Amino acid sequence: MSGEAKEILKVAMPKGRIYKQASKLFREAGLPIPSDFDDTRKLIIELPEAGMEFIMAKPVDVPTYVEYGVADIGVVGKDVLMEENKDVYELLDLGIAKCRMSVIGLPDWKPTIHPRVATKYPNVASAYFREQGQQVEVIKLNGSIELAPMIGLADRIVDMVETGQTLRENGLVEMEAIFGITSRLIANRVSYRMKNDAIQSLCDRLQETLAARV
Repeated sequence: MSGEAKEILKVAMPKGRIYKQASKLFREAGLPIPSDFDDTRKLIIELPEAGMEFIMAKPVDVPTYVEYGVADIGVVGKDVLMEENKDVYELLDLGIAKCRMSVIGLPDWKPTIHPRVATKYPNVASAYFREQGQQVEVIKLNGSIELAPMIGLADRIVDMVETGQTLRENGLVEMEAIFGITSRLIANRVSYRMKNDAIQSLCDRLQETLAARV
């Protein structure tokens, strides 16, 4: 019993859509996570029966919490991992919250001399166009990225696409897919050593559940 408290896993969980899919996956893996927490406004959720404590965070902050060790593990989209480039272990592809990172623009877009690209993901966008041998000016925006080509702020945008409905409603088209996105389970490097049994046990249960889903 004395070692039980040490095995409580602190889990950084993204609020919103990903949390609902992740908590459903965790329940399928046999973890006792009450469904009434799906819409809670609490920022810290204690789950002693599951041996966990959820820290509810903005998705972009999850890898920071894990890197600094205030959370042992976390659930985060591949888009955030690629953009933030934090020093964490990527343990498992959870296969949830599927979408893709794409280059998007107006259907009549033509190359310009000084192209501008607006995005929430400046590191991802810069790396992609550099690999393509294209020089672009990247403009960082935090929301409503679709506006940028519509109002002339940028020629194209780089953003996540799930169904494409928002693009179609705003007269935009997907030009190139950059990479596919799913949510990943990540771990703090020290926690992975110190709490390896608990983390590995969780990974095994999730892997079995994911295999059964296929």
